[in-house]
Formats: sequence, C-alpha cells, structure tokens
Amino acid sequence: MSENAHHGPLDQFAVSPVFELPKILGVDTSITNSALFMLVAVLITVIAFLFATRRRATIPGRVQSLAEITYQFVHGIVEENAGHAGLKYFPFLFSLFLFVLFVNFIGLVPTSFAPTSQIIVTLGMGAFVFICITLIALIKKGPIGFLKHFVPSGLPLWIAPVMFLIEMVSYLSRPFSLGIRLAANMTAGHTLIHVIAAFVAPLALFGILPIAFLVFMTSFEFFVAILQAYVFTMLCCMYLGEALEDHH
Repeated sequence: MSENAHHGPLDQFAVSPVFELPKILGVDTSITNSALFMLVAVLITVIAFLFATRRRATIPGRVQSLAEITYQFVHGIVEENAGHAGLKYFPFLFSLFLFVLFVNFIGLVPTSFAPTSQIIVTLGMGAFVFICITLIALIKKGPIGFLKHFVPSGLPLWIAPVMFLIEMVSYLSRPFSLGIRLAANMTAGHTLIHVIAAFVAPLALFGILPIAFLVFMTSFEFFVAILQAYVFTMLCCMYLGEALEDHH
C-alpha cells in the first residue's frame, strides 16, 4: 500500500531538500529540487545563448537561427501588446519568456522536477511582475492618474464607487491569474503523462498503440510548455501596455 502511494502521480510534485544548509534566523536555507532545477534552467538559458551568439555569421547556422527566431518572436509579442514604449522593458520580458520556457522543458525530462507546477513559484513570479508593472504605472501616471484607470470616463457618479471596487478586485486578481494558470496547466499535463505511462506496460500486448499515444501526449506537452510561456509573457505585456498607455 505504501509502495503504491509512493509512486502516485502527484508524488512527482513533492518539494524536497537536495543540499542541506543551516537555518538562518529560523529560516531553512536548504536548496530544494525546485530551486535546483530553476538554477539549472537559468544556466542552460545563458549557456545556450552564449553558444548561439559566440560567432555572428552572415549566414546563420541552425543554433543562431533558432536564437534569432526566438528573439524576433518575443520582440513581436512585446511590440504588439505593450506598444513601442514597452520595448524599453524587452530585455526583462525576453528573459522572463526564456526562463518559463526552459523551466517548463526541464520538467518534461524523466526523473527531473517541474518548478512551474508549484503554485508558490508561479504566484511568486506573477506577484513580482504585478508589483513591477504597478510601480511603473504609478511613476508614469502618478497616484491620481493611476486611480483614474479604475473609473471609466463618463460614468455616472452614483455608480462610480461600485465600478471602482469591481475594477480594483479585477486588477488585484492579475497575479493569481498569471500564477494559477501556469501552475494548473503544467500540473495537469505532467499528471496525465504519469498516469498514461503507468498503463503503457500493462497494455503492451496491444502492440505499439499505447506507446504511440504516450509519445503523442509527450509531444503535446512540449507544445503546452511553449504555449504557457507565450501566454504568461503575452499577459505580462498586455498589463504593461495598460500601465504605459496615456489616458486623457
């Protein structure tokens, strides 16, 4: 019974310490599997782009072409959703896209860990982006201009407080929307693959069909990993665009 529980589909999301470190002011500073694979994702991202850009050939090779396509793809997302003014923040958004993408990819490697399946990780990312964008809006528009965003112009005075409350709740829900969407999709995909993989061996008598279905689901999960990185970045760009736009 305990052995079956140990190999349950949700056990792959358990956070456990990899390197034990002493506590500092009562806070456990040990490096967990989640933190370790996030660091690995950062290292892979940096090494991959250093390798891709070490020699800028006139006729780019495959690696350089892939790096340039990724750059142009994210550049288009930022320009389309945040406008020309949003390109000022392109380096951060490009780094954010690559981080989410590579963390998602690493989670698909067998025996690895998927940090983006942890709600605390994705909520932390969403909250950080939300705070940064809010500060940008406050600096650009000022406190009064920022608050005017929650009350559409021409609204009757008697309904303005209700509309302000609704818009404020909607605005404060953005980091939860960012974090929960990413974590839920990655958790669901990994759980489904784990469940399907458990049935591949018992169904081996039926030929190659179960294995083919598992390969298909794994390929689909790679697509979902790319899609979720795109959606996360696009939503951040949309929120940034709202913060940068002028209201007269």
